[in-house]
Amino acid sequence: MSAAGTARRSAGDSAGRLQTFIVIAVAAIVMGVAAYIIVGPGDGVTQVQLNEGAAAQAPAVGAVPPAFSGTTYDGRTLSLADYAGKPVWLTFGASWCPDCRNEASDVEAAYVAAQPKGLQVVGVFLNEPASDIASYAGKAGLTFPIVVDENADIASAYRNMGIPTHYFIGADGKIKLVRIGALSREDMDQAIASILN
Repeated sequence: MSAAGTARRSAGDSAGRLQTFIVIAVAAIVMGVAAYIIVGPGDGVTQVQLNEGAAAQAPAVGAVPPAFSGTTYDGRTLSLADYAGKPVWLTFGASWCPDCRNEASDVEAAYVAAQPKGLQVVGVFLNEPASDIASYAGKAGLTFPIVVDENADIASAYRNMGIPTHYFIGADGKIKLVRIGALSREDMDQAIASILN
């Protein structure tokens, strides 16, 4: 083959590779845009599947939260009624939830800082067994009680479609604030202040 023929073939191969690269790049961009439209941006919320007995509506600000009782991962019986007359931060999460894990150290730190002021924190971890929660709580250094909600019964009573979800309940037993999604430490402190005052 002549030098001119080789040059033409080489130029054709380069053009073909460039076209292939462009097609792949455009396809990747289109798929990324489609995923963003379908799933939405990362907003600090992990979606969960509730059971068939899910409440018709989630409890709203000003309402009394649904009563529940359960067993913590370390075998203690706990009821929301145990905290009557006290400000309670009720937080729903799970060890398998990346957004929950991201905020766990701040939840613990905020709890430790506000506990002397009377704050009570109750965690409810759903869709996992007590052994998984115990292992995670030990590694993460979580000291507040965590109720095992393996079948998402409590989460369904609260109609929590995503975790983490936070309910800040005043000493009067009414919900003062609801926050869905991971919170910053500053957001936590502000929410806690709203139920301590």
